[in-house]
Amino acid sequence: MLPQIELSADVDVVALSPLLRGMAMTVSYADSQGGIGLTASGAMNRKFVHWAAVHFDWPGYTSEDLYSVNKVLNEADMPPLLVVRDMLKHLRLLRRRKGVLVPTQRGQDFLARPQAFFDLIATDYLYAYIHYGQTQEAVRNRMRWWHVFLNLINMKANTGCSLNDLVNELYPSESYPEPVEMTVEAWEERSAFRYDVIRPLCWLGLLHEEREGLTIWQDGTYHKTPLWTACLKLDANMQSEFILH
Repeated sequence: MLPQIELSADVDVVALSPLLRGMAMTVSYADSQGGIGLTASGAMNRKFVHWAAVHFDWPGYTSEDLYSVNKVLNEADMPPLLVVRDMLKHLRLLRRRKGVLVPTQRGQDFLARPQAFFDLIATDYLYAYIHYGQTQEAVRNRMRWWHVFLNLINMKANTGCSLNDLVNELYPSESYPEPVEMTVEAWEERSAFRYDVIRPLCWLGLLHEEREGLTIWQDGTYHKTPLWTACLKLDANMQSEFILH
């Protein structure tokens, strides 16, 4: 059974969640600017993408980060924006009208009460959303392991944990020495856990990665945020088997 996500405390979800913040800011921009312009191919125009890069304050994807790689930014150059747009479309918070994206009535309701939408957004995004490069089959197969992932992180992240701390617990048969010594299977498992489990939790705002003083090639330390305890009820002393194989 998938762990239930249910907000049970008065927390500022927009401040804590990059995804909710990005969604709310996008709807607000569309509302105040008469819509978000679209290119001939249907992508958000560069004017909005630049605005989003500057204002979203998305960890790892600030305007400085993004412009260090690209001289100009298109929608595809800002990975979090692709997720924001997908979720806004899926939940029917924006609609296309005469070449621009404008808020729906539901979008206006979301803008007025983002907390009321958190449970739905978090559940859909964490358990069902198909990120770029993933398959529907992989997302379905992962559903049976989410209770293992979340309970393990719930225990390990109390005082902070690394990616290696978690994958070594889940896959003890594949030890994780120096990256150059990893097997292909070990590298794939580690990468999949980072991008399919840890990154969505960070983008949703349930985990925070402490990266001060690290290079882009180094892994940070993950900590639970107040949003984690506000919406997940898990057994911090769970002693069940975490090994996946």
